[in-house]
Amino acid sequence: MTGHGVIGLRFNQDHGCFSCAMDNGVRIYNVDPLMQKLRLDKEEVGSVGQVEMLHRTNLIAIVAGGNMPKFAENTVLIWDDANKKFVLELTFPSLVLAVRLRRDKIIVVLHNRLFVYSFPNEPQKLFAFDTRSNPRGICEVSSSSDHQLLVFPGHKLGSIQLADLTNAEPGTSTSPVTINAHQGEIACVAVNQQGRLVATASSKGTLIRVFDAVERKLLVELRRGADPATLYCINFSNDSAYLCASSDKGTVHIFALKDTSLNRRSTFSKMGFLGQYVESQWGLANFTVPAECACVCAFGPQSSVIAVCVDGTFHKYVFTPDGNCNREAYDEYLEIGDDDEF
Repeated sequence: MTGHGVIGLRFNQDHGCFSCAMDNGVRIYNVDPLMQKLRLDKEEVGSVGQVEMLHRTNLIAIVAGGNMPKFAENTVLIWDDANKKFVLELTFPSLVLAVRLRRDKIIVVLHNRLFVYSFPNEPQKLFAFDTRSNPRGICEVSSSSDHQLLVFPGHKLGSIQLADLTNAEPGTSTSPVTINAHQGEIACVAVNQQGRLVATASSKGTLIRVFDAVERKLLVELRRGADPATLYCINFSNDSAYLCASSDKGTVHIFALKDTSLNRRSTFSKMGFLGQYVESQWGLANFTVPAECACVCAFGPQSSVIAVCVDGTFHKYVFTPDGNCNREAYDEYLEIGDDDEF
């Protein structure tokens, strides 16, 4: 993800804010209304590869990256915006590819392993899990306190591992459960707010599969399209009634999960590893953003979907259950909050 100096984009846990990791620092925005909440310049933090927010708290995880890093790229730094300083540093034997935060835990993803620590006070290592090669740092964790679900690639091609972090005494072993989700490499995963549903896509990017994380069974197969694509992002709505996905085709797709009859025509496909015919459903609605421009998507208030692109554009569309989708807002977020410079 590059362009306009934006290296990485992430929504926070309730999708009410998004963070930008940039060549010239960090910016954090509120989604609705769209406004800049925080700006850290490269003098303070250097160029940044990843930013992860902790809800709307003052704690932000930062990993250096880009062309002018000020810190080592195998280190996770926690910035306390109330005190305007770094308050915690965790260093690892290799590059940090992703960081995920919960109110009580921090998850750090390396190329073949991921670590779970207690957080934020005096982090202790709780778990370490091995994965297959995971260069994209694929990993998601639920924000729910009841179902502390962590999802990451399994050892076998196309598989995911589900780990329950609820029982987190140091040294206790929680062996993850494996689900064979796809035949190709896992490219994208999402976990719903409640920690009960998992969505996955492979590097082929044509199908998104939604699994019940408790029963470990396939619930629905959603078809993004017929042509292969690189998926950038999948997200559930807060109530898990809908799912959205963005890809390098420049289209953001919206699917119904609660009432799947709202989705468009179906096709039947024989799923090899389950040996049964499964109905694959096309999206309820979609809209386009600049093609070939990486973007992340999430649900906003009142049946809206937000897409934030690395070219600095912000798109808000409102959809209806009958499949209409209309643009409600367009903005250039990088220009917000910089008015004093002109």
